[in-house]
Amino acid sequence: MPPRSLSPGEWNIQCDSCESVEKVYHLRSRNGRPVELEDTQMLFRADEIDFDENTGDVQARGHVYYRNFDKNEQIWADHLEYNTEDEKGKFYDVRGETQPKIITRPGVLTTNTPYHFEGKWAERIGERYILYDGWITNCKIPKPWWRMRGPKFIIVPGDHVTAYRSVFVLRTVPVLFAPFFYHSLQKEPRKSGFLMPTIQPGGTRGFAVGLGYFWAINRSYDLTYRILDYTTRGYAHHLDFSGKPRQGTDYDAIVYGVQDRGDTSNPPQKYSGLSLSLIGKTDLGGGWTGRVSINYITSFRFRQNWTQSFNEAIGSEIHSVGFVNKNWSTYTVDVVFARLENFQQAEVPVTPPGSTTSHYVADAVTIRKLPEVEFGSRDRQIWDRVPLWFSFDSAAGLLYRQQPVFEGNTLVDNFQTSEIMNRSNLVPKVSTAFHWGDFSVVPSFEMHETYYSEAQVPYLDRYHTTGTNLVRSARDFSMDLIFPSLARVFNKKTRFGDKLKHVIEPRVTYRNVSGVGSDFNRFIRFDETDLLSNTNELALSLTNRIYAKRGDSVEEIFTWELMQKRYFDPTFGGALIAGQRNVVASAADLTGYAYLVGPRSTSPVVSLLRASPIGGLGIQWQADYDPRRHGIVDSSFSMDYRWKKYFVSVGHNEVHTDPALTTAADQMRFKTGFGDPNHRGWNAAGEIIYDYRKAVVQYTTEQVTYNTDCCGISVQFHRFNIGLRDENQFRVAFSVANISTTLGNLKKQDRLF
Repeated sequence: MPPRSLSPGEWNIQCDSCESVEKVYHLRSRNGRPVELEDTQMLFRADEIDFDENTGDVQARGHVYYRNFDKNEQIWADHLEYNTEDEKGKFYDVRGETQPKIITRPGVLTTNTPYHFEGKWAERIGERYILYDGWITNCKIPKPWWRMRGPKFIIVPGDHVTAYRSVFVLRTVPVLFAPFFYHSLQKEPRKSGFLMPTIQPGGTRGFAVGLGYFWAINRSYDLTYRILDYTTRGYAHHLDFSGKPRQGTDYDAIVYGVQDRGDTSNPPQKYSGLSLSLIGKTDLGGGWTGRVSINYITSFRFRQNWTQSFNEAIGSEIHSVGFVNKNWSTYTVDVVFARLENFQQAEVPVTPPGSTTSHYVADAVTIRKLPEVEFGSRDRQIWDRVPLWFSFDSAAGLLYRQQPVFEGNTLVDNFQTSEIMNRSNLVPKVSTAFHWGDFSVVPSFEMHETYYSEAQVPYLDRYHTTGTNLVRSARDFSMDLIFPSLARVFNKKTRFGDKLKHVIEPRVTYRNVSGVGSDFNRFIRFDETDLLSNTNELALSLTNRIYAKRGDSVEEIFTWELMQKRYFDPTFGGALIAGQRNVVASAADLTGYAYLVGPRSTSPVVSLLRASPIGGLGIQWQADYDPRRHGIVDSSFSMDYRWKKYFVSVGHNEVHTDPALTTAADQMRFKTGFGDPNHRGWNAAGEIIYDYRKAVVQYTTEQVTYNTDCCGISVQFHRFNIGLRDENQFRVAFSVANISTTLGNLKKQDRLF
């Protein structure tokens, strides 16, 4: 820190032998003590200093030390020549330090070690240092893990570092030659330039090398383009365009495409394609906001063969939605544009009659809303002092649905509505509440008035659409009976908390929907609105909760909810079709697993358990017990635990219900590891997904990372075994602390930690 007693322009001189003539000072060391020259901005320390206060020239020799208080810079040199007025100078046999810009983004290795540089000589011109025949690093000295060595560096503290014809050296091994290298030291670095090259070892797609370029178009827009050349398959392109044109508005668009020359089969199978992802938001003013999330792929075969994500490879739904919204008082209005593509299976090869050439047809359900306007109000009290509330939902839109119909690999039909089918829906609701002591009764009544400009009618063993004016008028009455909660407090201190409280909450809900009847199967399915059917049912639920008091806070550490429905109308007004999968609103709001293949008077017993008894541990288990099958038919279990740097995650999903409902499945997932992106030393993690019924490991990833004080080396093994895709991949990455760009083909989003 500079001395507080000095005024601007005043110098503090310390020396054993000092001579001065007309403000020209000659400072010399005696008894081994260095001399010093200091003002409010800088400090010079050396064995000998000559200072001309008239011109600001400083010459220092022997064990020279220079410190800039404003920039927090330190330089050591054999001798220097410096002008304090122009802030220009030369340092010989130089080494120095400047404070780093610390990046704290997720997945980026960080360090507070200063940037260190050494060279034959350097010069300072204003804010800029030019280092000649030297090297830089942000590792601890004297044995740095990495160095960037070159004939010339330009260093602007707090702004950027530029290297020319430099060589990246790992320990003593040259790794990379860079004709030009730029690294920003700003808080928000944005500078056009080439990115680190990508090198990928040989695999099923061959050896690959990639290059990239970042274009900072202006302060509001930037674009990143990467190309990866697979020697045996083709080119993969990645384009990322993001912008923030004004306050409250931003977006990010990613385009990924592959030019596939084909695999090794005969004839070669090509999986070229394109995927698009766009997310954005904007504040339109006046309370209006806009959101968009677009996802599009040219073919499911392309995504299954080229995606690096297991969830994408098995995910069958592609959602795109954009909407404009405004909320005021109790009202809300949305203008929605949406597209859903649900793949029933991978593309089916179809051979037209009279042809020997097959082409692939997507077996997918496509639903569009272009647009749909939704207007509604949440509950609002009609009259003061009268327990009566009114709410409503309404929607009107131009909808479209298309689905090919296959018999084996034969395309036999194409179910399709008109491009602008109209559907309008109005649902007013009135509700009230009565209380008797600790008992509460909450009845409500709704009217569902829905207009369809088209309907579906049976044709042979499938359906066709027909133009009509179909109106669904349904009446919906429900009543909730809320019983008093049973509670008990345990004052004994346990490992779960200072006190525990057990609460039991029973609840009964009666619901009667009429007016739909057998017309249910005439309504074309677009969303949950079309799942409403007749029902006369009673829903029973029992919830157990355990609360723990820990100090001054109370947390819910255990929840177990049991639910079941009793159906007094087993056919749901004739909506059920025996022998096939049926989905109605009364079943969908109970569990995510379908269970209706014919009339039934009771639903499965749905059990939902959530627990977090200790810090870092989370457990969730949903299971459906079917009394008809005398066992659990659907189960989804997950457990996650983290302690210090250790973490483990376990999951199990099992379905073994009626084959008419869905294909049986039994999959297990296990993930464990130690470390995080900033843990020094060894880090390791692994994940495996195993299909028990097929006795095959569908996906596995193992990663080992070693982080030093300034850099990290990661190696990852990656395996897919899904359908026709059976391949192994090795990924490597070398990352430098405080630099978000890595060298290699292991991206931050693909890492396990």
